[in-house]
This record gives sequence, structure tokens and C-alpha cells, in this order.
Amino acid sequence: MGYIEVFGVMHLAALCSALAYEDVTSMLMDNVPTSAPPTENQTIYVTSMSRNIFPTSEASTETPTSEASTETQTVYEPPVPSLQLQSPWWDVFPFEKADFGCSVNSSSDWIFIWYRNGQRLYDVDQNVSSNLSNQAALTITAESQAQSGKYSCKAHHEVKGESIHSNLIELKVYANKPKPMLVLNSKWQKMFPGESVTFQCVMNISFGWHYLWYQNDKQIHGSLENSFRIISLTVSDSGRYYCKAKRGQNPFYTEQSETSMLEVSEPPTPTMKLRTSWSDVFQMESVELICDVGRPNWTITWHRNGMALQEDPALVLSFGGSLLNITSASRAHGGRYACKAHLESRGVSSDFSKTTSVTVYENIPKPSLSKDPVLTSMYVGENVTFTCKVHVGSGWVYHWFKDEKKLVATDKTLRIKLGPHDEGIYWCKATRGQRTATDISERVTQEVLEIPLPSLMRSSQWADVFPTESVTLSCTMVNSSGWTYTWHRDNRVIPSDDAVSFGPDGATLSIRSASTSHEGQYCCWGKLKDRAVSSNCTSGMTLRVYDNKPIAKLGQDPEDVVMHTGDSVSYSCHINQSSGWEYVWYQNDIRLSVSGNNYTIRSVDKTNTGSYKCEAVRGRTTRIFKTEQSQALRLQVEERPSANIMVLTGWSEVFSTDSLVLMCEVKGSEEMWTFKWFMEGQWIMNSTSDKYTVTPQNDPVQSQYICQGIQSGRPSYSQRSDALATKNLLLKRRVLLSISGCILFGIVAVFFGCVVLRVTRRKADHFEGPEEAELFLTMAQLKDRDDAPCPLVDYITDEKLNDLAKEEADIICSEETPLSVTSQDDQVVTTESCEKPPAQEGALVSFQH
Repeated sequence: MGYIEVFGVMHLAALCSALAYEDVTSMLMDNVPTSAPPTENQTIYVTSMSRNIFPTSEASTETPTSEASTETQTVYEPPVPSLQLQSPWWDVFPFEKADFGCSVNSSSDWIFIWYRNGQRLYDVDQNVSSNLSNQAALTITAESQAQSGKYSCKAHHEVKGESIHSNLIELKVYANKPKPMLVLNSKWQKMFPGESVTFQCVMNISFGWHYLWYQNDKQIHGSLENSFRIISLTVSDSGRYYCKAKRGQNPFYTEQSETSMLEVSEPPTPTMKLRTSWSDVFQMESVELICDVGRPNWTITWHRNGMALQEDPALVLSFGGSLLNITSASRAHGGRYACKAHLESRGVSSDFSKTTSVTVYENIPKPSLSKDPVLTSMYVGENVTFTCKVHVGSGWVYHWFKDEKKLVATDKTLRIKLGPHDEGIYWCKATRGQRTATDISERVTQEVLEIPLPSLMRSSQWADVFPTESVTLSCTMVNSSGWTYTWHRDNRVIPSDDAVSFGPDGATLSIRSASTSHEGQYCCWGKLKDRAVSSNCTSGMTLRVYDNKPIAKLGQDPEDVVMHTGDSVSYSCHINQSSGWEYVWYQNDIRLSVSGNNYTIRSVDKTNTGSYKCEAVRGRTTRIFKTEQSQALRLQVEERPSANIMVLTGWSEVFSTDSLVLMCEVKGSEEMWTFKWFMEGQWIMNSTSDKYTVTPQNDPVQSQYICQGIQSGRPSYSQRSDALATKNLLLKRRVLLSISGCILFGIVAVFFGCVVLRVTRRKADHFEGPEEAELFLTMAQLKDRDDAPCPLVDYITDEKLNDLAKEEADIICSEETPLSVTSQDDQVVTTESCEKPPAQEGALVSFQH
């Protein structure tokens, strides 16, 4: 069913009729609202019509009747929205925000539409923030003056329809940020501590500002008032000042104002000067002081010891008080004077000037005379300074005297470069002005000596050295101390380097490893420590440095490489350059404990075989210089061949001769030898053959014989043979030959006896009966028995042999007496004891040749 939308509380009765359906449609269908009709307080009256105003169904297609319909409906009065400015101000600046609020008091569920200058606003404007869905707030972020204008709002309700426009609020948007103006309320450009000053920050646009104050870009104050006062200035308040203003919860800041400089400085300190020549005076002398502040309009006050000066006839002020004259000084005028400046129009006072002490003395003092250095005796060329000083007062003029004669100098110091004529007695006196003079000072004596010449010495014994050898030179000042020394070589200063070093105070020069660059003429000169005294250079000392190290030369006497035990050999080591050498000997590179340049081995043996070298050394233990080692000489020591005596007389001849033929030979040698024969240690003259015959005529006592080989080459002689004793040698051989025959016969007899027993025993083997013990034992059985008798005992104890055995008991063998070996003849005739060996008793005894 259709409705008519009205506002307010009016009641409307409408009579609608139509003559044709088409008319109803054209009249009502164009005005049908899009929303549903209200349901409350609704009364509809319809007159009779030939057709309903609004069909209720698709089947209702009847032609309307002439009957009319009547509708009754509640009509509402349209509300007036209320527009409010919620931000504190209506004029805003770029990027500042303005907030509007729109409200309808009658009911809720209204939708609000915003207008500026009658034009509807949409969300497409980025500087307009408004939620059109049931929100009554609008935020304007100012960006340009185009946002200025009159703002209004309308409300729309789904049921109650649309309101009329709200009240208008005009918003003004400025084109630029405002800039405050800073005003400094001061009459003077420069301020002094203690004065006050006021700053004012002026904003002629808008309102609601909070003011911020800055000094040297640092915020120092914030206030709602636009003025800032510093009551009592200090020097730290100097600087560059400016202000800003802000407003709002999300603050909007103005531009900063122009800067204003505030200079706060201390009042100028006056300068006080002494116009007279001295501030320490004697009674009745005058003193003048002047005080200058350097600026106009300042007045001066004078103070002594911190107190303002009182009126005094001796104190005269002139030039506006800036000059103070003490016309006649007394003890009461002594003290520390200072002045002070005042700017009375502003109530500013300066600090005190620097003080000047005025001292008033009663008596004129006596000067003191001092000397630097404090030495009675000094050397020619030294500088000496005499100082004459009056410890009281100033402005003194000094007068100098030497040996009763006045000198030209007038300063308080007298400087002299000493010469022989400067020796004498010095004193001084002082004067000031025309009337003031002191007494004379004490007298000081000055002696002037000639500079001594140092002594140059060489620590080593030689002035010619070799490469890498060390050299030490010393420089001393006889009967004087406190000197340092400087060294020269060929008139050039010698610097310290890797090879050259100096001892304490330069008293020694050490060349650790000499080279040809160190060759030259050396001298030294001395200088006193802490004094400008230098001696002349000493007389020169020449140092010669050879190009190369010397090589030791080794000689051998005799020069044979091969020597034989017992030979004597001598070595000599020589250095043909310089002197002071000691010699070192080496065998197979092992140092020998031998000294001297000669080394003799009187009797060589095989331990002396090896390679021999030598070298020469000289110098101290820590700086020993060694020459190159000599060439090596090889010595080969061989065993000297030994001579040997043989008996040529054979065993078959012992029963047919009374003489012995001896022969001497040198073992292992094929050289041609001659021989020496010795009997009982005495050389047998004229016997050089290798054979020698011993007969009862030439040797009735049967002595001991020794032989020795002699030749012209090396070895020149052999070792002597062992001694051969010839006493009873033939007799001994005869006895031993007889014994050997008996032993051989006994062995043969035993052998045949054993054979016979074996044959006869076999024939009785077939007879029964107990077995008889064997009568003859085998050789193996004899070895195992301890009671077997020696088969040769009967022969050895024969009567004839008993007599011989008694005569020659030392060569007879028995069961209890072993055959002794007394000399080399036992090599010719040797027998073993008949005593049974421990493991072979009963065995045959052999005779060895």
C-alpha cells in the first residue's frame, strides 16, 4: 500500500479520485518513495474508486470503480542539526587541524552530510576526514586556503527523511605558518652581570598560543605569557635568543622568530701601571701609579690592602683620579695597591685591578756577588758569569771592579770568556738615582789554567791487526777527572756503529771486528762534563789493518808421512806477520794441550796417527783473534817390525856338535837388512850378518843373545828380538830327544801287547765261567781312570837321568814337577808337564818346537 512521507505531527486526510487508471498511475507512481511506509499511527481513508490506488496482487486487474479511498498518516516536522566547532580556534594554519561536530537531538540513526560553501564534501578529499556512516565528526587538515569557507551539515533518517541545513561556521585557513616577532626590551647592546632584561614574543594572528624560548638553539623556558624576563644576568646568559609558539594537543608549531643577540660581559677590569722606575723605595722617595679603564663615563677609586685610601697630604690624585702620586714615601705607605672602576648610571662596578706592591725600606743594603760556575780554578776558553745583586729595591745600576780597576760593564751580570789575563780578584757596587749608592760587595778570586792534553794509549801490544781482530785504544787525562772524550780518525769524528763502540765517557775505543776501513791515524780530545772546556787532539797513533787473515804455516821434521813406533817427529808453526802470537795445535781436529810454536813427539806410537794442524791466536779471552788454520799434515804411525832369533842347529846335530848357530830375521819385511847382535846387552862389534855362531870358545858361560835389524831406509831399525838363553841348550835338547824316544818305544810296546791279549782272549770265550777283568785297558778307559800309572815313569827315573835331573832340575819333568819355561829358548825347546791333564790322564805327552 502506498504512503505519503511527511514530517512533524500533523494529520493529513487526502481524497484521491481519478477518472481513469492511467491518471492514477502517472500521478502517484512518480512520487512513490523508495523506502517502506511507516507503520505507526497510520490511518488511511480511501474514497470509492473504480480501482485501488495500489494493487495488492497481480490478479487485481479490475477497472477502478467510482468509489473513493481515504488515507490518514502522521506528519513529522524536519529537525535542524546542530553544528559545533570542537577545536579551540576557527582560523588554522597549514597542517593544523579543525574538528567539527554535527548532532540531532530528537532521535538516533541519522546519517550526516557535510557541506562547504553549499557544496557537499566527499571522502575523496584527502584533507577531509569524515565517516559518513552514523558519525557526526569532521576533521579538516589545513593545506591550502581553498579549505577556507562556511561549513554546514544535514542529517538523513531512513524513516524521518532529511533535515534542513545546520547552522553555518566559517573556517579560515592561512596560507603560511605564522612567524612571531621577538622584542628585546633593553636600552644597551651590552649588558653586565646583575642587570635584568625582558624578551617579548609577539603573535598578531589567532590565539591560544603557548610560547617557547630558546638560547643557542636550546629551549630554556615555556609559558602562556608572551614575555620572558631574566632578573639577574650572568655571563652564561650571553647568546642567541629566539622564540616559537605552539597550540593544540598534537602541537602545531609556528616558525621561529628572528634571532636577537644578548651579550653579557664582565665589567672592564682597569689596568694599573707603575710610572716610576721602581715600586720598592727608600724613605723620602716618590712613587706614581696610574689606573686606566679604557672607556668613558667610568670613575676610579684607589685601595691599599683592600681598603679605600683615606685622605693624606702625601697622596695626590690627578687626571680625574686616575693618577696616584705618593710624593714622600714613609713606612705607612707600604702595601698592595689596586684600583676599581665604577659605572654609576647603571650601578655597575668592575673587579679590582692587579695589585702592585709598594715597599718602603729604611736602610740601603749591601750587594751580594756570586759566580757561576762556583769554581776557583777554571780553564782558558771557559765562560764565567759574575752576578751582583741588591736584594732590596730595584732600578739599580751596577759597577764592576777587577784588581782595583773599574770595568766598563754596568749590568748586574758580568760575563767573561776566560783568557790568561782574566785571572784576578773581582767585586761590585750598585747605585740608584743621583743620591743612592750601596757599599762594595765581597771579593771573589778567579784562577785561569791552561787546558791539559790527554794521553792516548793502545791496550794491545801490536799496532797492526787483521780483519775481524779487535782493537782497544784508551784516552786519559793525567791528574784530572770529569772528562769525556771524542775520537778522530784521519781528522774525522768516529761515529759509533756495529763494529766500533765506546766505553764510559768515551775513555776507550773498541773495534770489535777490524776491517780495512778502520785503518788510519787515531787521536782523541777531552771535554769536561757540564763545562765548555775542550782539549786539543792528542798526537796521532797509526793503526794498520791487513787485507786478509794470516794463514799459519806448518812444517814437519822429518817430512815422512809414515813413521814407526819409537820414531821422533817435530812440528813447527809460524806466522810471518805481526807479533804476540800464541799457537794452538790440533790432532784430528781435537785441540792438544800443547803450547809454543814447536811440537815434538819423541817416541811415536799408533795413537799419534792422524792429521795435524795449527793456528795462531792473540788477544784477551773475550776477544781472541784466530788466524786461518794451517794446512793439514798427515802422520801414519805403523808398528815397528820386530826381529826374531832362530836356532839353526837341528835336532839331529845335537849329539855331534858343541856349537849353536843362531839366525836373526825381521818378521814380515822383504827389505835388505843388516843386523846388530847383543850378548848380555853388549853390542858385539863387527857382526852384521844375519847369522851368529855360539861356541864354547867365544861364549864359555853360555850368555843371552839379542839381535836387531838395521837398514838405510825407513824404518831404519827394527825392534830388538826377545833374549835367547843358550846355557845348556844342547844338553836340554839331548835329554828331551831321549825322553821322546822312550815314550815312542813305550807306546809301540803297549800297542803290540794289547793286540796279543785280544787274540788270546778270544780263544777262551767259549769256556763257561765267570768273566775275568781285563788286564789291558783301552785309551778311552785309561782316560776315565784315576789310578792308571804313567807308563814312562820307569824311563824317566833311570839312574843316569836322575843325575842329570838333579843337575838340571828346572828342565826335568816328573809326575809332581812341571817343565818350567824361563826364557825365549823355551820357544825352541818346550815340553808339557807329565802331570795328567784334568780331562785326559794317561794321554801321551807331546813336545812342541
